[in-house]
Formats: sequence, C-alpha cells, structure tokens
Amino acid sequence: MVLTFIWGTSFILIKKGLVVFASDELGALRIVIACLSLLPFAIANLRKIAPDRWKFLLLSGLLGNLFPAFLFAYAETELASGLAGVLNSLTALFTLLIGAALFRQRITWLRMAGILVGIAGTAMLIFTGNGNAETSNAFYGLFIVIATICYGGSANIIKFRLQGIHPVVMSSMALLTVGPLAAVYLGTTDAFHKLQVTEGAWEALLYIALLAVFSTAIGLILLNKLIHISTPVFASTINYLIPIVALMWGVLDGETIQTWHYLGMVVILAGVFIVNRAR
Repeated sequence: MVLTFIWGTSFILIKKGLVVFASDELGALRIVIACLSLLPFAIANLRKIAPDRWKFLLLSGLLGNLFPAFLFAYAETELASGLAGVLNSLTALFTLLIGAALFRQRITWLRMAGILVGIAGTAMLIFTGNGNAETSNAFYGLFIVIATICYGGSANIIKFRLQGIHPVVMSSMALLTVGPLAAVYLGTTDAFHKLQVTEGAWEALLYIALLAVFSTAIGLILLNKLIHISTPVFASTINYLIPIVALMWGVLDGETIQTWHYLGMVVILAGVFIVNRAR
C-alpha cells in the first residue's frame, strides 16, 4: 500500500516537473538525485558485492531505473498522467511473460486469469476517461509499454540473479551503476541554466526531488524487499492499484469519479486477489 501511494503520486510529480524541464532533463535529474540520496549506503557496501553480481546490478539499474525515467517523462509530455498510471499496470503481465520465457517460471491458468482480470479493470479506467482525456495521445503510450517491459525484466533479475543482497544495498548499487551516466548526460542539457533564469524552476526541481527520493530511491528499496519476500509477479501487481491513486489525485484536483471508475477499481482488486491466490 505504501508503494501504491508513492508510485501513484509519481505521475503528477512528473507533470509538475515537466512544466519547466524537458523530459530528458527530468529523467536525468531524477536518476542523479536518487543516486545521491543513497550514495552513502553504496559507498559503505562496495566491498560486499561479489564481482559476478555487478553485471546484474547494471542491468537492474538500466531496466528498472534509467530507461523508465526517460521513457515515462517523454510519454507524459503528451499523455495524461492518469492514463500513464493506468498503462503502468502492464508491468505485471510482462513480469509474468519474461519470467516464463527467460527464467523458466511456470504460468498457471489461474495466474494468467488474474493478470487478465487486472488488465480488464485498467481498460475500464482508460475507456471511461480520467478527466484529462484531451491531453492524451495513444502513440505516446507505446513509450510506457516499453518502460513496463523494462520493469518486468528488472523484477525478474532482482528475484533470480540478485537474491540475498539486502534491499538497501541492492537499490543503492543499482543506482550507482547508472547515476554517473545520468550525471554526464545532465551536463549536456540546459537544466542548470534554467535554474538560474527560468521562473518556477526551483519549484519544479522540488517536485523532481520528491519524485527521485520517494518514487525512485525509497520505492526501489521497498520493491526489492517485496520481491524477495514474495514473487516478482505478486510484487508487480501493485501496478494495478496505482491508477486508483492517480484517480484520487484527480478528485483532489477537481475531477470527478464516475460509477465505471469504481467498478474498474473493484475489478483491479479482484485481479490482484486472484494472482495472490494462484500457486
């Protein structure tokens, strides 16, 4: 539930940051700030990581952090934040499929049924609208689909290749592998110039900092812990609950929730229950 709230809020924070910063600037800032927030833990535990684990930490950092940070920011330049949150629920499906294809995980009919029920619930939320339909562009949703494929790969790597590493250590190390890449790229942008001359830039940076510390750094730690004590598929089903939080933010912003929205939420919860019960 904590992860659901943190990540359900991330989409509106991205929108706030995009008011001033370009999508690539936001993505780079997000990763750099998240890396810096966990840097003390990374430095303190560098010697605890076996050499053969670093390639998987890099893959986890790229797939679970760096690529999605840029993809989501770019998608939300044209896509409503609520719809972005809905499409994010596809993570559960791709986690299941990648686990079966690359990590020999068995797909049961009940588990697949739960995934499909959850997707049906998110589809209900898509087609009944989210209060910002006029800003939606379905083409940009493809970038979020690619990001959810990345998330699915990262979740399986964490479970099957990085098992046994403490969640805080794993998160800090994964961000350490990609933080310098983001920092170098950030130096080629106009982000620092905007902070000096653009009105509202520091406020936008605050939103990005909240996004980086909570959604990326703390959220990654909680996700790693959840994957270790459950399964990648169950951990990824929290993405079905994220649209509900996105809709709640919409209500606070003056949007209305229709009957179909409530029904969609119930269907989503049913999907999560079925996946959790499947063995």
